[in-house]
Amino acid sequence: MKFSLSVYCLLLALPRTLPAQPDEHPTAGQPTPYADKLAHAPRPLPDRIVLTWAGDPATTQAVTWRTDPSSASAVAEIAIANDHGYSLKPVTVPARTEDFTSDLSAARYHSVAFTELQSDTLYAYRVGDGVNWSEWFHFRTASREPRPFTFVYFGDAQNDIKSHWSRVFREAFRDAPRAAFTLHAGDLTTLANSDAGWGEWFGAPAWVNATIPVVPTPGNHEHFKDEANAGTRTLTRHWRAQFTLPEQGAPAGLEESCYYVDYQGARIIALNSNRLQAEQVAWLRGVLARNPQRWTILAFHHPIFTPVRNRDNAALRALWKPVFDEFKVDLVLNGHDHTYARSGDTTGRVGTSNQPSGYSQAYDPAIGTVHVISVGGPKMYAAAQGTYAVRVAENTQLYQVIHVAPDELHYEAHSATGRLVDAFVLKKRAGRPNELRELLPPANCTPAQAIRN
Repeated sequence: MKFSLSVYCLLLALPRTLPAQPDEHPTAGQPTPYADKLAHAPRPLPDRIVLTWAGDPATTQAVTWRTDPSSASAVAEIAIANDHGYSLKPVTVPARTEDFTSDLSAARYHSVAFTELQSDTLYAYRVGDGVNWSEWFHFRTASREPRPFTFVYFGDAQNDIKSHWSRVFREAFRDAPRAAFTLHAGDLTTLANSDAGWGEWFGAPAWVNATIPVVPTPGNHEHFKDEANAGTRTLTRHWRAQFTLPEQGAPAGLEESCYYVDYQGARIIALNSNRLQAEQVAWLRGVLARNPQRWTILAFHHPIFTPVRNRDNAALRALWKPVFDEFKVDLVLNGHDHTYARSGDTTGRVGTSNQPSGYSQAYDPAIGTVHVISVGGPKMYAAAQGTYAVRVAENTQLYQVIHVAPDELHYEAHSATGRLVDAFVLKKRAGRPNELRELLPPANCTPAQAIRN
C-alpha cells in the first residue's frame, strides 16, 4: 500500500507512544523478568564472544568471552587469514581470566589483547581452552591512514531484546555487513545485574559481535542503586567483565566507561553521562585539544537536547556543550529518550519560536555540530517539543548507518524494516564549519507536522 506524504506525516503525529517515565535505576538483587534463566547459563564452550579495542585499532584487537568454571585454562589462537583453513599457522596467546558470580550462576570471563598486528590486514582467530574451541572468526585491522569506513549506531535496545531488537540489529547487518564497528549509546539492557538480560543482548547479534567490534557506552540501565553503598549509582560489574575497553587516564571511577578510539581519521569518544559529569570536562577538553583526527564523534547516553517533555538535561548541557562548541565537535550520538530526533537548521520552519529554553542553538551553523537521539528497541516515548529538530519520528525502531570519508560524512537512519527515515551529509570546509546538506525530510513535511502536539 502506498501513502502520500501528507498521510505519512499524519501517521507520525498519531499519539501511539508513551509519555516519558522517570529514569529507572534497578537495585541489586532485583528479580529478572526472564522466564528461562537456565537458557543463559555458561557452558564449557565459549559464548558471548565480543571484539572491542583497548589500544590502536590498526595494530591491536581485544576479544572477551565467557565459559563455565570448569575451564581450567583459556587461550586464543590467531593467524593471518588465508584461503584454506587447514593451512593456517596460528600463534597461541594466553588469556586473562576473571571469576564472576552473577544472579544466574558462577562463570569465568576471559580476555586477550592481540598486539603487534599488521594494519589493514584480515586475521582469523578462535578462543577456547585447548579442547573446547569456538569457530574461527575473521576481523580486519584498521588502516594507519584516513580512509573511508562505515559504522552502525544504535540507540537503546533495553527491552524485549531477543524478541524485537534482534531484528533491528540483523537488518542493520544486512545493510552494512562490512561495518568497521557497531556503536551503542547506552541502555543495552534493562536490568544492570541480570545475567539473563545480558544473555539476550549478546544473543541478538549472535556471532556478529565476534567479527565486528563493539564500541559500547553505558546508560542509566547499566547502573544500579547500590544499597550497600548508600544507594549510590554504580556501574554493573558485568560491564568491565565482558568488555575490554581503553583506559586512557579517565577520571577515577570511570575506567572503561569514558574512553576514545581513533579509527581511520575519526576520533570516537565515549562519555559516561550517568555520573561524575563535571569530572569529565577536563579529560574531554584534553582529548579534544590533542585530537589529530579530521572527524570528532561523541557518544553518550543522556541527550543535551530532547523532543520529550520533562526529560531536559539542562545541567548537563550547561556543563558539556561549551566544550563541544569550543572544539566544533562534528556529531553527537545519544539514546535514552526512546524516540528519534535530529538537529539541523530550522530557519523558517513552523513552530521554531516555541523552542524550549536553551534550545535556540541546538544547531548553530557557525559551529556545525549535529545532535541525534535514536532508539533501537521497542520501548517508546511521545515527542512533545521537537521544534528544535529537523527530523522527529515516534514509535519507530531504528538503526543508523554512518559512512565516514576524509572530507564527507554520510548519515542514514533506517527503520526496523530498512525504510529510510532521515539522511544528511556533513562536508568539511577548510577554515570554516562543516556544511550540512539535508537529504531528508521533504520540504513540505515540517517538524510541527511530524511530532505529537
